[in-house]
Amino acid sequence: MSADAAKALKVITGSSRFEASGKEYSVAQAATEIAEAFPAPTLSKDLCRVYTPTDTPDFVLRITWGLEEGAPTGTPDPDFTVLKMGERTVVGEDNSYVFFACRSSRLNELAGPAHISVNVRRWGMPQPPEGDVEALKDAYATVAHSFSLAMAKELRCEKNGGLPAKPVLDPA
Repeated sequence: MSADAAKALKVITGSSRFEASGKEYSVAQAATEIAEAFPAPTLSKDLCRVYTPTDTPDFVLRITWGLEEGAPTGTPDPDFTVLKMGERTVVGEDNSYVFFACRSSRLNELAGPAHISVNVRRWGMPQPPEGDVEALKDAYATVAHSFSLAMAKELRCEKNGGLPAKPVLDPA
């Protein structure tokens, strides 16, 4: 996770300390699962879960990945803001999705590019956002970008799957 994403987690959760998720959750493990599953689309699978420390208010942030059938099409939900990253990035006040295409020697190159989605969202009962909604959107997009870029690098995607080195937070 990037330093910017670590700061963004504080904006989202209000905490700078977190409980570890299980060892089965890692970018390397998710990349291996993607390589094994490709080219078949998948349901969302856990990449990481972020928990605030014990004895603090409960907060769970769930980061998931999925293999999509193709590039995103259609009009995004009007509750989301579209950002210029990857094939499509959308962000709401309590979640963000990054879609990117990956061509890699780790994947079956004859099948074309893999279309991967990474989602970061608050888990549990939906609640109205607390604080600056635009700052929260930027924070969710920053965390989703960080995990997406780490995944693209782990998979050795050409041109990092079209993802920039830093998140682009300006609306498209």
